[in-house]
Amino acid sequence: MSNISFTSSAPGYWANEDIPHEDWNSAKWQLKNCVSSLADIEKHLRLCEEERAGILLTGTKLATAVTPHYFNLIDPTDPDCPIRRQVIPRIEETHTDPSEMADPCGEDSHMPVPGLVHRYPDRVLFLVTDRCASYCRYCTRSRVVSGVSDQKLETQWDMAIDYLKRTPQVRDVLLSGGDPLLFSDAKLEKLLSKLHAIPHLQFIRIGSRIPIFLPQRITPELCAMLRKFHPLFISIHTNHPKELTTEVHEALGRLADAGVMMGNQSVLLDKVNDSVEVQKELVHKLLMCRVRPYYLYQGDLIKGTAHLRTSISKGIEIIEGLRGHTSGYAIPQYVIDAPGGGGKIPINPEYIVESNDERTVLRNYEGKEFVYSESKSAPKLAPLPL
Repeated sequence: MSNISFTSSAPGYWANEDIPHEDWNSAKWQLKNCVSSLADIEKHLRLCEEERAGILLTGTKLATAVTPHYFNLIDPTDPDCPIRRQVIPRIEETHTDPSEMADPCGEDSHMPVPGLVHRYPDRVLFLVTDRCASYCRYCTRSRVVSGVSDQKLETQWDMAIDYLKRTPQVRDVLLSGGDPLLFSDAKLEKLLSKLHAIPHLQFIRIGSRIPIFLPQRITPELCAMLRKFHPLFISIHTNHPKELTTEVHEALGRLADAGVMMGNQSVLLDKVNDSVEVQKELVHKLLMCRVRPYYLYQGDLIKGTAHLRTSISKGIEIIEGLRGHTSGYAIPQYVIDAPGGGGKIPINPEYIVESNDERTVLRNYEGKEFVYSESKSAPKLAPLPL
């Protein structure tokens, strides 16, 4: 039916360590054995000077941690490996541009109570934890995530729930952080139950990279619990087709079988996914995993991430290379989260050539032009015979 293939991440670097199958497939074992120190990383990777210096300085801005599952996807000799660039620190993280910010999305200024961001009229962002299974070097919340920066995440759960109860215009809650799926089943169920009991909340979303970093966490027991809280959406975060392993494919399948609706959010990253070819392979694999490509983000202006950002023109070029050349379901919306808290702004290639009250001239994916008439007049039809 499909020529798209998925490959396993195991056993990789751990092949000679004789790890029992049940350990490798345990989320607890994966988290306990995260690769986080220079010594551990150097056991498996040939580091360049920029990486070694970056790892030595880690812990002052954003911790280093990579699950064994995800670490196995790294090319050990190529510093430009697209997986490696996402999770291995580089000295460039210490370089900042005047345009960069600690809080580029303006979340801290939109918190009516600690940990709850109310930036849009009918929906809120609930930051429930500051921990992740692995840490992305371009993290938009590096100011609070991983627990090593000066600023700490101070979420007040009871205050947040109370605010939601007395704010009836809120119909949509997004749980994020950090990663909510790191919680135990019992703790997550308790939180979802409290939210589900608020009458005006229509649905709940969870933002998570756990299915990618730690697919072992997506157990049948977790999926059975999540099934209780429909309509439930999970926004996963995948940037490169190599991340969609056999284990990830199976984990996403379990979520889909449990009725969880899933969309993917990617960040456009230099030397990671900044080509039409890589993006097309990614979105096709996502659809085979029953995940709808949702957003393609332009990189936020986070301090120390200039080496990972691309130009906006590159993003437009990618969308233009997808539009008309693959299924509409496969094309994400390219957006910029406006610096300072302006919210998501969609960015599209220019398909309108000319427009006035009478007509609009449109350009299609092939560059051909077509005229859509906007005239209000229409020929009168003869009455039907009685």
